[in-house]
Amino acid sequence: MTDLADQLRPITAEEWPQFSATMATTFGEAPDGPYQDTPSPIAELDRSLALFDGDRVAATAGIYSLEMAVPGATVPTAGVTWITVSPTHRRQGVLTAVMRRQLSEVHAAGREPVAALWAAEAGIYGRFGYAPASWRGGWTGATERLRLRPDVDCGTGRVALVDVEVLRPAAARLYDQLRRQVPGNLARDDRWWDRVLLDRPEDRRGGTARQHVLHTEADGEVTGYALYRVRGSWTDEGEPTGTLTVAEVRAATPTAYAALWRFLLGIDLVRTVEAPSLSADDPLRHLLADPRAWHARPVDALWVRLVDVGRALSARRYPARIDLVLEVRDRFCDWNDGRWHVWGHPAGAFCDRTDRDPDLVLDIEALSAAYLGGVSLASLQAAGRVTEVSPGAVVAASTAFSWPVAPWCPDLF
Repeated sequence: MTDLADQLRPITAEEWPQFSATMATTFGEAPDGPYQDTPSPIAELDRSLALFDGDRVAATAGIYSLEMAVPGATVPTAGVTWITVSPTHRRQGVLTAVMRRQLSEVHAAGREPVAALWAAEAGIYGRFGYAPASWRGGWTGATERLRLRPDVDCGTGRVALVDVEVLRPAAARLYDQLRRQVPGNLARDDRWWDRVLLDRPEDRRGGTARQHVLHTEADGEVTGYALYRVRGSWTDEGEPTGTLTVAEVRAATPTAYAALWRFLLGIDLVRTVEAPSLSADDPLRHLLADPRAWHARPVDALWVRLVDVGRALSARRYPARIDLVLEVRDRFCDWNDGRWHVWGHPAGAFCDRTDRDPDLVLDIEALSAAYLGGVSLASLQAAGRVTEVSPGAVVAASTAFSWPVAPWCPDLF
């Protein structure tokens, strides 16, 4: 087989049905939905890649041009998506060729210092430098135990169910205000809000249409919103056993947040509340009289990969001063391999190559895992993933790379 990277190419709009069908088949899904024959509005076909074997698509890949919040800033991010390899072409280096082509092109373009993806299988992407950098909480609890503490202040605002046309502009403004505060949050333009609010009957899995809630202050300012649906069920004795599934709860103030949850936890005919995609550090448990009632089953969410170490580390902010040399080992992207001097504080940062002796030695996976502030470099050192050369360097770096808000990405792509 000739060089696989040279055989990969972007697809045309006319080739999309074949490309889409290959993705569905490889993921074991029945092709359905509105975008089987034509690309969705968020598709960027110029950033797609396909491997053709005759008239069949044997591998697929794509990138979304995203903007992601990182500690203290936002960065352009290559959102890697559509990754599949046909069973007939496994173990032939196809995925390696796709990853190398993508990362090389992103690096050459010079716009996106970071790449990110959602991993269908956790054992695949580490060898290409990706690492889990955020978590979903997998929250669930029984409503009979989910009661707010008596001292919780829910403010004087109003919670109301609204149509999606009313919710959308208000929620979009609020989301854009809040997303910069949470590493891992992505910018949403109109195309992405269309996707977030898409509510096809076949996706409801026996639940209601999505319900939309706004929290409004007395002066008319919207300070929170929530998205949820209810799946009704009953025992043989006629008792309700419904499940409330919460998709998003965002609020600009603690009182608005508390008021939204007071509303959600009080919905009739519900016995179980689940919020699988909320942050693993979601603050609801701190509002509950019985914090053990809100159970978490965290699972990895967004995986991150530094494409350009110097630009990526220069882009974020550091809550404590850092002035260290990192020796980064990157087997897959050799342009990152070597020693980097990181200097930064809460107001700015700079990272460039150096010939100074290193303070820490680590691989690109460890550095990528720590980038959003949710993985401790000290924890990675305990796992043998970080080597301390200068005494105290791990403590200093762990403190500087941390962030007060846990990283979280609500948007699958």
